[in-house]
Amino acid sequence: MQQKIRVLVAKAGLDGHDRGAKVVAATFRDAGFEVIYTGLRQTPEMIVTAALQEDVDVIALSILSGAHMTVFPRLLKLMKEQGLDDVLLTGGGIISDEEVKKLMDMGTGRLFQPGASLHEAVDYIRNWRMAQRH
Repeated sequence: MQQKIRVLVAKAGLDGHDRGAKVVAATFRDAGFEVIYTGLRQTPEMIVTAALQEDVDVIALSILSGAHMTVFPRLLKLMKEQGLDDVLLTGGGIISDEEVKKLMDMGTGRLFQPGASLHEAVDYIRNWRMAQRH
């Protein structure tokens, strides 16, 4: 029996807009993922601690505050320090193409911008998981 993909959906910092994160979490649940939602106003440290405690495969960060160039690198650093090298860090928000490239070059997975399909995110995570098994 195939184990479900465990995804932590996170909201970082002072970003108080969680409707999109809740829609993402529901879509991931409907796709068969096990979803843990952190709620609002989480620090990167809180997100990584939750990822460790919940033994997740993926951290999906929803960020609309404009702090993505601070939060994603901080998460990557903390994940590395905690040995979460096998956990995918992905996410989405209002991020320019240039910043998406910079963040992916730092080590994030695919980042989804406005207009991206939720099904693209589901497929991306599934394909990432299949690639990890080979």
